[in-house]
Amino acid sequence: MKNRSETIRKIVSYLNNPDHDGGFWLPNIQRPFVWNEDQIARLFDSIMRQYPISTLLIWKTTSRIRHRRFIDNYKKTLRLSTFYVPENETPKRLVLDGQQRLQSLFVGLMGSYEGHELHMDILSGDLVAPEDIRYQFEFRPVDGDPRWILFKELVFSNERDNRLARHLIERFPDGLTEDQEGRIEDNVCQISKVFKQDEVVVYQELDSVDNPKLYSDDDVVEVFIRANAGGTRLGKSDLLFSLLSSSWDESDEQMEILLDTLNRTGYEFTRDFVLKTCLTLLKTGARYNVDKLRNPDNRQAIVDKWPEISQAIRDVKDFLCGKTYIRSDKALPSYLSLIPLIYFRYHHPRKWQTAQHIDEYILRTLLAGTFSGSPDALIDGCTAKIDDIGDWSTKEIFGVARNFNRSLEVTRDTIFAQGYGSKLIHLLFNLWYRDFNYDPAFENNQPQVDHIFPQSLLRTIKRENPETGKLNMLRYYAPERNQLANCMLLSRAENGPGGKTDIPPAEWFADKDEAYLDMHLIPHDSALWELDAFEDFVAARADLIEKKFEYLIVKGD
Repeated sequence: MKNRSETIRKIVSYLNNPDHDGGFWLPNIQRPFVWNEDQIARLFDSIMRQYPISTLLIWKTTSRIRHRRFIDNYKKTLRLSTFYVPENETPKRLVLDGQQRLQSLFVGLMGSYEGHELHMDILSGDLVAPEDIRYQFEFRPVDGDPRWILFKELVFSNERDNRLARHLIERFPDGLTEDQEGRIEDNVCQISKVFKQDEVVVYQELDSVDNPKLYSDDDVVEVFIRANAGGTRLGKSDLLFSLLSSSWDESDEQMEILLDTLNRTGYEFTRDFVLKTCLTLLKTGARYNVDKLRNPDNRQAIVDKWPEISQAIRDVKDFLCGKTYIRSDKALPSYLSLIPLIYFRYHHPRKWQTAQHIDEYILRTLLAGTFSGSPDALIDGCTAKIDDIGDWSTKEIFGVARNFNRSLEVTRDTIFAQGYGSKLIHLLFNLWYRDFNYDPAFENNQPQVDHIFPQSLLRTIKRENPETGKLNMLRYYAPERNQLANCMLLSRAENGPGGKTDIPPAEWFADKDEAYLDMHLIPHDSALWELDAFEDFVAARADLIEKKFEYLIVKGD
């Protein structure tokens, strides 16, 4: 392994540049770019402050590995398949660790973010609390403000520092103070030092060109996994998809089309989920195993059966959206319980339309957390039962779950264990408030969980301190304030500016009709809406909630 270093100005010129010893590229196993504008700005601030930016890991190879270009003009709507490069056996350097940093540098110095280029406030340099930012960077349009300088012009300028600083000072028509002029001169020198002169980008290079026997493709995959273990953990599905892509040129496009179709109505299905489902449908088992897709027969089966596989996934998603009230990712704590259903739909399409109690299966397994943890063995047990009976039987599938010691019981405690910020509260509220719109077309206006008795008011109620006798201890701590019986679902308009916010319930409910109170399961006795009746209110409302969900609460089969 070789250690190398370069200046930032040089390293960004190597990206997507085959004329520089093959250039730097991204292997297909790398996930999409995920940094936002603030993260990029913070990276540039860190560099200006001479903070280390960690070592990169590069693989020099001639292998026909599928890879893609770095994105110059980034937009959230871009598809990765647009950036793929034809496979070749020419030398190239693939970035195994450091994509987010290099991609951020490339966008900031060679491109744009959502149509805006990176600018620096040339007068910045003081520490700004509480953000702990010293040098101000923003992606912004060109507006003629002399403070905001297009940063790439500073980094790629070949003018001497003193002359460049003088030109920047002359941009201010009203002149500058001596301190401000000094700040510009200091900043220009600092930019020159950390972006043009110092070799601040350090990378380790795995060389499979000069030493082809030293690092096999499998070795590099293992290095890739370990290198990324400290950040966003890469699942084996990333590697599986890379293997699939080597056999199927349209894999990226087809996957993007499927995920776009699945997620346009409020869900967040992932590539990981789809690949795990593919392995299950092919009867290779739900457990991730790279060897499964090293088998060319399995890869070809996914290619050949993709229309049927993708249609089965879409049909189960449509059932979820149309026949249950789980219409948002927030209300779907686990997607894995859907895999046995997709398996049934794929292998028994004619029986899918007449299958009974699927909605009960979905709701019970989600509320009880049946498929939480590591459910691969349970998924395989469910699919084996489907093969055995040749049909769908919720009762039989529940029997399999119990044999694996998986919970299916939805009790009163299951319901009331949920509260503000809990995992399942949106699932409960989707079942409770069936007329609320969770459509992602109104993502910024989605319903919000709110406290009926505002936390700010409950914090004002004190109890006696047993040690001092003074009323200086909270009476209601977070568990009491956040309990389900003190939560309701409000539209964004109701909970936004001019809405409920910290309005006490006696005032908020005063002008509401009975239909509104019934929808939110609010006790009609207005005396319970007073602050000093909080405990009686939550007790009365808990009874109403229990009656609301009694159809789900199972005491035994």
